[in-house]
Amino acid sequence: MAPHLNIVPSMFVLLLLFISASKVQSGAIDVVAKFGAKADGKTDLSKPFLDAWKEACASVTPSTVVIPKGTYLLSKVNLEGPCKAPIEINVQGTIKAPADPSAFKDPNWVRFYSIENFKMSGGGIFDGQGSIAYEKNKDPHNRAFRVKLPVNIRFDFLTNALIQDITSKDSKLFHVNVFACKNITLERFKVEAPADSPNTDGIHMGKSDGVNLIGCDIKTGDDCISIGDGTKNLAIKDITCGPGHGISIGSLGKYPNEEPVEGVKVTNCTITNTSNGARIKTWPGESPGVVSDVHFEDIIVNNVSSPILIDQKYCPWSKCKINEESKVKLSNISFKNIRGTSALPEAIKFICSGSSPCQNVELADIDIKHTGPEPATSQCLNVKPITSGKLNPTPCSSPVPKTLSATA
Repeated sequence: MAPHLNIVPSMFVLLLLFISASKVQSGAIDVVAKFGAKADGKTDLSKPFLDAWKEACASVTPSTVVIPKGTYLLSKVNLEGPCKAPIEINVQGTIKAPADPSAFKDPNWVRFYSIENFKMSGGGIFDGQGSIAYEKNKDPHNRAFRVKLPVNIRFDFLTNALIQDITSKDSKLFHVNVFACKNITLERFKVEAPADSPNTDGIHMGKSDGVNLIGCDIKTGDDCISIGDGTKNLAIKDITCGPGHGISIGSLGKYPNEEPVEGVKVTNCTITNTSNGARIKTWPGESPGVVSDVHFEDIIVNNVSSPILIDQKYCPWSKCKINEESKVKLSNISFKNIRGTSALPEAIKFICSGSSPCQNVELADIDIKHTGPEPATSQCLNVKPITSGKLNPTPCSSPVPKTLSATA
């Protein structure tokens, strides 16, 4: 591939696959016209949707399930493969979940499972109607309630998938969960939720190889993008984030046998009015892990509380081993050409593990100004960053306080 093409090979192959597939599609399966779905906001879409999926999945030629414009109520649906040919869902309407959280007994609302050569597009909206859940979920000790809240859309064990021009709105928990996928792209995907909606990560992923997030617009109450263990070869480009908690790797090290996070590149993103910008977070004590080859480049931060953050004392609930060192090893991490404003004086904060200090952390061409009267500062613990270019604030300009606290 020519060096000037800024596109990952897996995505290029995937796009060609769907272009060629679209040329041979002979028709569409309409959930309203063929299976009697009603866009009245009251009649459950689950059976017509599943019936249309089963017919399309059994077809030996590429097929498309169409959900026309209108408002539909969907109780729950699990759409499983493998399918015999490439399959597409064209969502034009708005699909709403039951508003009452008690309607869900497990964390699934819309789930796509074990599918190869899958596409979803159409400009439609998945509305989780999460306002009731948000009020109940604000109690951090209410874990029994939280574990039953559904994710809006789950993509599990997908290979070669393309999600375009879809919106996730007001999910009761995470908006999107990508798990055990290979070569999956979310492009022009939108997330819409209030800034105070708890635990509503925009796009979360784990155990996946070759995830591409391109041109997405994410407004939510937690991490815009959260990157879990086992994530490899991740490309994040042209993202707008805010409100929310920024773009975060982790948290990691909480559970045993977590897989490494390797090969993450975040480029050309704008992060506005968030609690964090580019962040890596690991738990103190607990279990070992690895994070390597992570690069944040060409990032604009606007009024972000912690624009650049490595936090290996991450402790959001106070019930953690705060006096112990993190066992997660961080190496080959860079922050380049990050500019804008910090809502707090401390624009750069590196709190690395004392037992396993961060290695090869690079800062280059940083220009972050504090929005208040004090100048921007930085803090370093157990790390000596490699520096180049213009640097504002000066790296490691502030002493480390005796008591460390982390943001959520």
